Amino acid sequence: MSSSDFPPVRAAGRGAAWYRGDCHVHSVHSDGELSPEELAAGARAVELDFIVTTEHNSAAKPGAWGHLAADDFLILLGEEVTTKTGHWLALGLAPGKVVDWNHQEGDGLLGQCLDQVHRAGGVCVVAHPRAPYPSGDFMFPFPGFDVVEVWNGLWTSDRPWNADNEAALAEWARSLAADIRKGSWRPAMGNSDTHLEEQIGIPHTVVFAEELSTAAVLAGIRAGRSWIAESADVDGSFTAHVDDRVAGLGERLATHGEQVEVHAAVRGVPTGTVSFHTDRGKVHQASLPDGGVGAVRWNTTADQSAFVRIEVRHPNGHVAALTNPIILD
Repeated sequence: MSSSDFPPVRAAGRGAAWYRGDCHVHSVHSDGELSPEELAAGARAVELDFIVTTEHNSAAKPGAWGHLAADDFLILLGEEVTTKTGHWLALGLAPGKVVDWNHQEGDGLLGQCLDQVHRAGGVCVVAHPRAPYPSGDFMFPFPGFDVVEVWNGLWTSDRPWNADNEAALAEWARSLAADIRKGSWRPAMGNSDTHLEEQIGIPHTVVFAEELSTAAVLAGIRAGRSWIAESADVDGSFTAHVDDRVAGLGERLATHGEQVEVHAAVRGVPTGTVSFHTDRGKVHQASLPDGGVGAVRWNTTADQSAFVRIEVRHPNGHVAALTNPIILD
């Protein structure tokens, strides 16, 4: 097995930048209907910068993916660990490595599987925690996992939002305040769970990474320096300001008791709504213009808000984008 059998761990990229990626895809090497070539071509067509291979309970095949990477396109290796009591993603595995799927809630084996991924520098993600099918409902405790997939794509790609995602988002949002107070919170992410044609990138995660490399992308995901978009048609900028100090998603802003101005600039959601959420729930909402390009500002303080996160929704209530929190000190 040579190094050319697998994708390189670094691409040229654009340096420190926001990169779009889908971290949950299946090819014909598990139960998907698309070849690796078709998945890579589809990802590039919808303007993704990276994908993660997540075949069910198996490693990426030697020679299947290495030739598809490029200077502007990174392919990371992973696995969807499919157990009887929930599915989870192991992102950032070494070539040929597999996480054993033969464990379930209550048998005491989960910890060593998570440790295997963490020792390799990888990220463990709770996958579609409220999926309505046997083994889809996530029964493991969340501690030990790094990230929660609150938005999972549908098998019918024209419907990118559903009640299962709404339940997963609400569950994550309810736990966020307590987790932030304890100093250990789990970022949210969104992935397509592609099995069929034209699903890839619906949705995907937009990650700030210092470079387009496996290590840098995983660091951005782990830190919550990310937001979720339904497609590349949706773009945004989300920041909090105190005087000349600025913080972005996943970062802490030292407020020194001063007033904070939170900015959300959004493109691609005509007549949509932008809402701001804190540890007190939804605290402000504003409408976007018919053209879908607009900016919303809202003021708060650290005493009033331990954090701020943002949701952008279409007029029918479906989510177009949602962010991880900016934490206010």
